[in-house]
Amino acid sequence: MNDRPIADYALLSDCHTAALVSRHGSVDWLCMPHFDSRSLFGRILGPQAGHWLIRPAGPSTPSRRYLERTMVLQTTFRTPTGTLTVTDALASGPSRTGHDLGLHAPHLLLRVAHCTEGQVALEVEFAPRPEYGLVRPRLMAVDGGLRCHGGPDTLGLSCPYPLEITDMARCAPQLHEGQYAGFALQHVPAGSHPAMWSQQEIRTHLKDTVAAWHAWSGHHQRYEGPWADLVDHSGRVLQSLTFQPTGAIVAAPTTSLPEEIGGVRNWDYRYSWVRDASFTLDALWVAACPYEAEQFFRWMAQAAAGDPDHHQDLQIMFGIRGERDLSERELPHLPGWRDSRPVRTGNGAWAQRQLDVYGELLAAFHKLRHHLHDADTHTRAFLTGLADTAAARWREKDQGIWEVRSEPQHFLYSKLMCWVALDRALDMAGELGARERIPAWRRARDEIRTAVEQEGWSESAGAYTQAFGSDTLDASALMMAIVGFEAADTPRMRATIDAVRTRLTGPDGMVYRYLAADDGLPGEEGTFLLCTCWLAQALALAGDTEAARTVFERVAGCMNDVGLLAEEVEPATGELLGNFPQAFSHIGLVNAAWAIHQAESRPG
Repeated sequence: MNDRPIADYALLSDCHTAALVSRHGSVDWLCMPHFDSRSLFGRILGPQAGHWLIRPAGPSTPSRRYLERTMVLQTTFRTPTGTLTVTDALASGPSRTGHDLGLHAPHLLLRVAHCTEGQVALEVEFAPRPEYGLVRPRLMAVDGGLRCHGGPDTLGLSCPYPLEITDMARCAPQLHEGQYAGFALQHVPAGSHPAMWSQQEIRTHLKDTVAAWHAWSGHHQRYEGPWADLVDHSGRVLQSLTFQPTGAIVAAPTTSLPEEIGGVRNWDYRYSWVRDASFTLDALWVAACPYEAEQFFRWMAQAAAGDPDHHQDLQIMFGIRGERDLSERELPHLPGWRDSRPVRTGNGAWAQRQLDVYGELLAAFHKLRHHLHDADTHTRAFLTGLADTAAARWREKDQGIWEVRSEPQHFLYSKLMCWVALDRALDMAGELGARERIPAWRRARDEIRTAVEQEGWSESAGAYTQAFGSDTLDASALMMAIVGFEAADTPRMRATIDAVRTRLTGPDGMVYRYLAADDGLPGEEGTFLLCTCWLAQALALAGDTEAARTVFERVAGCMNDVGLLAEEVEPATGELLGNFPQAFSHIGLVNAAWAIHQAESRPG
């Protein structure tokens, strides 16, 4: 069983895939060549699923950081005999403009050890286990390292030392002050021959990757406000979750990290949710000036094509290349993180109806439209169709933002976001070439407002609630103020903010999505970081910036030592839970910081 805390991991990305590296130098999660590929290293989900360890052989004390303005990780190990740094990166390939970060990624994981003081004996273990640990590949020594064959993967490990090969490859070299040892793992299609990289080539790849991240940060990041370091870093995390070939954005780079230790709420997040990706683009407007947004909207319009007359609902999520069938299955051979079964791949939520997605897409396009070139005919037709569908279907039930696996309901948040879809479409009707639709869109928007105000408010709860006719509180009601449906300082909205703050907040000051609601699943979950950020944002909009800052600082305090957030927090211990790092959480942090900055910048 892997008992290592989720917060013990750091993220690497080449904008094609991601790796998780533990504080003690073990790569325990890597899917190659893409985010949704089957894992090569998966020890985070079970000891038999593979790892790659580089660390001092004896006792050591690690500390780590990302190199400034990059996602290149440097871990410093202090030992009784000397000091070792290990610099880890997924090679991005060269990039001079920053806009093409990852375009030329060679599918290469780089690990460079450097003895900076004294002498240090290394411990190196290389144990690839393709297909989530089902394959024990054949390891063959070659000049400059080894090749690995098994399943659909061919791997090449470049290593400057002879390797002892059994069921894994090992070496234990001694490094003296000033000495480097570079290692590189390359993935190529089965049957191809990966290159063996020289020490100089490995260090050149690393240098190019640092420069590429610097170029991206230099061209994109312009935020000037409170918590600028956290906002900029979150922008880089969100960029790390972008699949460069298509512009798709994954919700997280992992699967099955649980919402409750030992529980069954374990999902595969390596796909592009329309909602999450739209929120990501919205946050990047603050954190990173998303020049690449145009690519996402083109991809989204293409992925959703095939129903030109919008007879079907917009699918809520797609594979990173636009795949639609994301059928869920279980991997019974893996015990899961801390015995949290089942481990799943695929995600059954792909077939759900969630009416809010129309609003999120149109809101993102609306905010970013001045960063985009003129939308092509296909994209304009796609966006117009979204508004038409929101107008036609807002009265219907769905599974809502939280993807409940119980019966559909009239979720308030879904109605709200249909209102957003129409509100933003009306503002862009001329740009979309859809002025003739203005009367119908305006009529539907006004009908939604009336329904939400009459049926979404509960006198007994004293707040807007989760669904029409329900008394259940839901943090998503805070979005009414955030999207501009109702000002945050109106009596009803202020009452809703106060209800969430007092009745949906745990003893640690963090916010639950909802409590005492039947969502069709057994077990419980932690407090939700995005919802806590929504509370900070809503408080800022209501003018209570001191309270907003307090809530924001609670969220920031949940970050691990390298500034990463998971989806949830275990209320009793403060431990991070859920897939990691989670786009939603970093989105919430960016938007909350921006809202507080805006509120504090207003005159008077």
